[in-house]
Amino acid sequence: MVQLIFRRLASAVLVLLLASIVIFTVISVSGDPLAELRDRQPPVPGSVIAAEEARLGLTDPLPVRYLSWLQGLVTGDFGPSTIATRDIGVELGSRVGVTLRLVILAIIIALVLSLLAGTVSALHQRRWPDLILTPSAFILLALPSFWLAVLLKQWGIAFNNATGYQTFYTVGAVSVPAPREFLPLVADIAGHMVLPTIVLALTHFATWSRYQRAAVAEGLAGDHVRFAVLKGLSRRRIIGSYVVRPALIPIVTIVALDLPVVFSGAVITETVFQWRGMGGFLLESIALRDTNAVLAWLLIAATAVVLFNLIADILYGLVDPRVRYAKS
Repeated sequence: MVQLIFRRLASAVLVLLLASIVIFTVISVSGDPLAELRDRQPPVPGSVIAAEEARLGLTDPLPVRYLSWLQGLVTGDFGPSTIATRDIGVELGSRVGVTLRLVILAIIIALVLSLLAGTVSALHQRRWPDLILTPSAFILLALPSFWLAVLLKQWGIAFNNATGYQTFYTVGAVSVPAPREFLPLVADIAGHMVLPTIVLALTHFATWSRYQRAAVAEGLAGDHVRFAVLKGLSRRRIIGSYVVRPALIPIVTIVALDLPVVFSGAVITETVFQWRGMGGFLLESIALRDTNAVLAWLLIAATAVVLFNLIADILYGLVDPRVRYAKS
């Protein structure tokens, strides 16, 4: 297992290096970060534009700019912003935690619900649990995430107006001003996470539960399950060890591969609920043509994807002992 981790870490570093080259090249040639400055009326003096080009490093060749940017990343410097007073690293640091708590909690809830719903649905095929869970999953699959977010937000507003109490928080990731004491602050943050987490979790629960149902149904039809029945093993052991455990590999794979989709859903959810997270940071950076800020966002997202896939590779060996990485 230790050798597996070291091999996967080495490949992860290589993947991140290649990803950084692709991301930097694509973003660098996608547009001029000083286009708005050049188009101003009355025209901005050429000396001002030249100074901005020098500050942003736009006068250097592309390979030199990449190496300079990569060297800055090692020291925690994401490069200069098109807004001179903007510190990309500091702003990202304050926003990453906001998005990660939403994404991680939504993944955990969606994964637990999908495992339960998919397994129950497969064990009771064409009976009432399956007849309820399967149409519900298809309905959720058909709902756009932004529409579901808007719907839940409006429902929360209507519920608050009907009861006269602030039961559901529909704006922001924390109250303004935020509570100063620790426990009230945690409770306030948890209250603001309810509706956004439901949106993000339900969006992915529908897809993951269908994969889990298919994997469990396929396992039930396997010869190894028939052999276990003939051996007289208990139903609980057969389902737990011979059906559900091997079925975890497909769901672990799909969760790891779906992480970019989860991040894109988080961008939409944060926008609807007006969170100052990574989603808002990305949209603001695109509007400002802030190349280095967009690069920083994409690199963090790529790192998260590689990290989750690394965790998935490790979980394969823990979930299914038939997987033998040491011999591969």
